[in-house]
Amino acid sequence: MSTPPTILSWHAHVYFDPASSRDRAERVRSGIAARFKVQLGRWHEVLVGPHTAPMYQVAFEPAVFAELVPWLALNREALSVLVHPNTLAPRADHLEHALWLGTPLPVLSDVLPERIERARESPIVPNT
Repeated sequence: MSTPPTILSWHAHVYFDPASSRDRAERVRSGIAARFKVQLGRWHEVLVGPHTAPMYQVAFEPAVFAELVPWLALNREALSVLVHPNTLAPRADHLEHALWLGTPLPVLSDVLPERIERARESPIVPNT
């Protein structure tokens, strides 16, 4: 029996449409910043990585999960949010170990590596 992977951190990707739901995404982001010790990523209005819609990332430590994810579930303003662990297995983290709040969106698996080295996993530096 293999050892289960360790969750090093978590990401939440908050998806939005720049033309119709950016204002809601801004309110969600402001709510996160006011309440949680997280690292808020840049706004991506063009597609990046495996994501098939504009989004911003929220990176957080495992200890923040129990408060942030329930808050997102109730306050995501009808936006889709992908929440996934970071275990050094990006493909499985995004596709198998993830959970969705709202409507799931496609994720491009072919751009996600099976494994990464720990050195490539950025530390969480809270900016909120």
